Amino acid sequence: MIRITDSLAIDEDALSWSAMRASGPGGQNVNKVSTAVELRLDVARAFLPEDLKARLRPLAGRQLTQDGVLVITAQETRSQERNREIALQKLVELLRKAAHRPKRRIATKPTRASKTRRLDSKSKHAHTKRLRSSRPDTD
Repeated sequence: MIRITDSLAIDEDALSWSAMRASGPGGQNVNKVSTAVELRLDVARAFLPEDLKARLRPLAGRQLTQDGVLVITAQETRSQERNREIALQKLVELLRKAAHRPKRRIATKPTRASKTRRLDSKSKHAHTKRLRSSRPDTD
């Protein structure tokens, strides 16, 4: 089990790993060794709360396929094992962000003083505009 938060954990069997050749510089090593790692998590089938899944969709962005599979790649290092750790860290970090419930906003009314300040600012701005006009003031 991979612990995400105190109350949330993912079973390691829900993850699927695959190795591939990394792109970019690296000399002969790049052409021979599969060091890049791809981590897949089927969000639709994973035992995650529905509200977490809903918050995960916009956070994951392009990492989430249309089928609901979260794909995370790591090719930062030349070690496949280290790239696996990095991919897992990325997954845990993303799920922790999604697990954080945003605070509910409580609607408040503007105070009388703030209304007065806003109206004063508007009239002052209108007066400045009036002074800039080319026609004489009719007031």
